[in-house]
Amino acid sequence: MNDAPVTRLWSMRISFAFLVCVILFFQLLPLSTTPSRWAGPDLLLAFACAWAVRRPEYVPASALAGLFLLADLLLQRPPGLWALLALLGCENLKSRARAVRDGTFVGEWLTVCLILTGISIAYRLALMITLLDPPPFALSFSQLLMTLLCYPFVAGITHALMGVRKSAPGEPDSGRGGLR
Repeated sequence: MNDAPVTRLWSMRISFAFLVCVILFFQLLPLSTTPSRWAGPDLLLAFACAWAVRRPEYVPASALAGLFLLADLLLQRPPGLWALLALLGCENLKSRARAVRDGTFVGEWLTVCLILTGISIAYRLALMITLLDPPPFALSFSQLLMTLLCYPFVAGITHALMGVRKSAPGEPDSGRGGLR
């Protein structure tokens, strides 16, 4: 029996968890003590979307939920709200992965842009409905814009350096069939 696909699957799942931990580590470093007028990209969500589109089996829903919940707790966001919305967005991308894979990169980018914009709008609406103070609109908008603009770079890093490539049209997904 050939264990190479299963080993690759689990090594990539562990790699994604390690990547999330590295991103969270750098987000928690006190590099600047003054409030910023703009926010950087949400690299965690950008990488999750890139991996979900390219290889859905590498980022199972349970791992995404746990890692996004960890990010919520560490970054002092309302626990579970961003995690739920990000999980729904990534699962939506996973369900469209085959169709997006067969299209061009511009189609993939536009699909991800729509999902990320929907997540951001739903997050602000949920905070307003629950009477929590949403972050300033300028910060939320700059973070969304930076995330949308950095997605091509994230997709390039994912493809070139991490080896997370779209499956070929005839290639079966290695995660299907009991390894979820």
